[in-house]
Amino acid sequence: MQAETMQKQRTTSKTKSYICRILLLLGALLLAVGLWYGVQGYQMYRNAIAETPIAEKTAAMEQQESFVPYDALPQIYVDAVISVEDQRFFSHSGVDISAMIRALWNDLRTRSFAEGGSTISQQLAKNQYFTQEKTLQRKLAEMFLAHAWEQVCEKQELFALYVNTIYFGDGYTGISEAAEGYFHTTPQQLTDYEAVMLAGLPNAPSAYALQEHADLAEQRMQQVLQAMVANQKLTQSEANEILQEKS
Repeated sequence: MQAETMQKQRTTSKTKSYICRILLLLGALLLAVGLWYGVQGYQMYRNAIAETPIAEKTAAMEQQESFVPYDALPQIYVDAVISVEDQRFFSHSGVDISAMIRALWNDLRTRSFAEGGSTISQQLAKNQYFTQEKTLQRKLAEMFLAHAWEQVCEKQELFALYVNTIYFGDGYTGISEAAEGYFHTTPQQLTDYEAVMLAGLPNAPSAYALQEHADLAEQRMQQVLQAMVANQKLTQSEANEILQEKS
């Protein structure tokens, strides 16, 4: 009986040792793959800024005639965009790791892969320097560039660069074109309803384009208002009032 017990213990020990070796091998493999993709992403980032330095790109964007600086944007529009796109925009350094982990978990849980966890800075980097192709190298390059852009520009400047260059649907690019095209006004004169409505459109501009999908755009607006309430930028009563402000 004792010999049988010792044999079982040896077998168990060998099994544990085998599993440990397998886990170590898998860990080393994952690390090697991660390093390879990291190098590829870093090289993609370096090539991008070598072709067009960040300061040069920023200056060119701000020199556009329709460019609206941060100080000219309605505060409720700023709050709405941040609440629905990047709640920790003013505190992270370009990449929000916790948001990425949460998005990955939600994607795996729902099997939808709808969330990306990208910050406003990452979206700006992707839109201005890279294609929309979903590859790990591009994602890492986007992260490197977002962090670098945050070293060059203040947060308010980055926010303005983002909203002046994103697509709002129906052929309108940038907050100035969207305000004029959809509501025949300037960004400074947007009503609360209009500002919150515009904050939601870039998430899926083709689906929420107001001229063809006003009902879906309104549903999206409700999501933005819910995010603002959750982010303590509005009370539920204020959100309900805005929703009633048909332009």
